[in-house]
Amino acid sequence: MTHDPLIDIQDLQVHFPIKGGLLRRTAGVVKAVDHVSFQIDKNETVGLVGESGCGKSTVGRAIVRLNEATGGKILYQDQDILSLRGEALRKLRHNLQIVFQDPYSSLNPRYTVKRLIAEVLTVQKGYSTSEAYKRVGELLERVGLNPIYAERYPHEFSGGQRQRVAIAKALALEPEFIVCDEAVSALDVSIQSQIINLLTDLKEKYGIAYLFISHALNVIEHISDRVVVMYLGSVMELSETEELFLHPLHPYTRALISAIPMLSGREQRERIVLKGDVPSAANVPPGCRFHTRCPYACDRCRTEQPAMRQAAPGHYVACHQV
Repeated sequence: MTHDPLIDIQDLQVHFPIKGGLLRRTAGVVKAVDHVSFQIDKNETVGLVGESGCGKSTVGRAIVRLNEATGGKILYQDQDILSLRGEALRKLRHNLQIVFQDPYSSLNPRYTVKRLIAEVLTVQKGYSTSEAYKRVGELLERVGLNPIYAERYPHEFSGGQRQRVAIAKALALEPEFIVCDEAVSALDVSIQSQIINLLTDLKEKYGIAYLFISHALNVIEHISDRVVVMYLGSVMELSETEELFLHPLHPYTRALISAIPMLSGREQRERIVLKGDVPSAANVPPGCRFHTRCPYACDRCRTEQPAMRQAAPGHYVACHQV
């Protein structure tokens, strides 16, 4: 598979300080994202999976500069996103957008949908008010909503309809790339499939690339071209979707995939139950950060951090045992 990178994440680190004492001095750091590297190609959907708290949402928010990175680079069209300030950063947001898990919290409840989306167009693209209002109707149709809904407020929509509004708002600036941060997790299963199909249609029609963040592997399997598996702030495995689900290599990935509910008639997997809890990102274990829960951990795993290496064409894994 040939790659044409749109987003190139290189050694990304996002650390949050822990403040303590009367003077609120820094007593430590939470390593939410620690030396993460992967690429997202043009017109590609990369799934980012892992347990809650593994840092996947922090990666997505860092790409669109909602979280400031501690180190590393994020290249977009060979330009380091992390170095941009002021007007250059504002222009960048035309091309990089984000859709959140809860659309109700990201849509101003005091604005109609018309005003919510039109404001983006007038402020960011210099549309006149009349031009912006006309464009709103077109955007709503694009995401499968009737243009007459433009006069409604967010609370007048169902959860799935609100998410369509949030997607329409993200599309207003005609982005090349959208972060979908748990974009279907709060929706009913039937509505999830509708939103996933909508995102797929938009990708095919407009060439949009996605970083699709989710803890639901069945959703990731359906929508993604490649998958990145994270654990405690680091990448454990990266592969094309079909290869990952057929031949998972990392013990953590195998445990995640074993937990996917299987439909009758499909080959049943042996359920792998991990023991213990995920360590704190403020106190990351030495060596492989998964060794405290790994059934195959050896002395080397406890002292030496495994490097990401290619185990098969296009299939990368960070594990001493593979």
